[in-house]
Amino acid sequence: MNAAAASPSTNAQIKVLLADDEGLVRSGFKVLLDLEDDITVVGEATNGAEAVERARAARPDVVVMDIRMPKLDGIQATARIAGTHGLEQVRVLILTTYDTDEYVFDALQAGASGFLLKDAGPAELLHAIRVVAAGDALLAPRITRRLIGRFAALRTAARAGEDRLAVLTEREREVLALVGRGLSNHEIGAELFLSPATARTHVSRAMVKLGARDRAQLVVIAYQTGLVSPAM
Repeated sequence: MNAAAASPSTNAQIKVLLADDEGLVRSGFKVLLDLEDDITVVGEATNGAEAVERARAARPDVVVMDIRMPKLDGIQATARIAGTHGLEQVRVLILTTYDTDEYVFDALQAGASGFLLKDAGPAELLHAIRVVAAGDALLAPRITRRLIGRFAALRTAARAGEDRLAVLTEREREVLALVGRGLSNHEIGAELFLSPATARTHVSRAMVKLGARDRAQLVVIAYQTGLVSPAM
């Protein structure tokens, strides 16, 4: 495995905090992650409140966060981590059961960089951690667009979408719409006849103008404002 190529830095390990109230789940994840040369587990938390405390102490690159936990759930814990000075670089990867969990949209709004099904295989979990640690968002189209579309559709009517998007250029709106559809920078470039680097620049500018923490929140904004509809 070429771990170094997948991690944010060729010299630094990805520091991971595991937050789950089930000890067997944490143990299983830890055994898996400890086998990877580019990943190290720097702490464990049994509830959301502990996750926030451990994040402040350990400054992990990624928190693998269960949603349903005692004292403070994963969404509340994510919001606190995202809103804590000094933890701006900490990324949260949410775990969900999808069919029964209706909180993914709120988790992305709270500042999560992505989410993963709890029954995902080992390779999927490792890939998700590396993607999120690298500063990207884990937004699998088959899951994310369906979930965000379902819950965002209930909220778009009350949003002043045009006012919020007024800060964007026409090209940035086009790029935002494609981000909302789950396209990568390479795919956006091909769609709009731009280089991937130029597409990335437009994405970055849209993030700054809209105050988005990362690409995941751009997807949320695209749905919130009606720029992308669940039917697209």
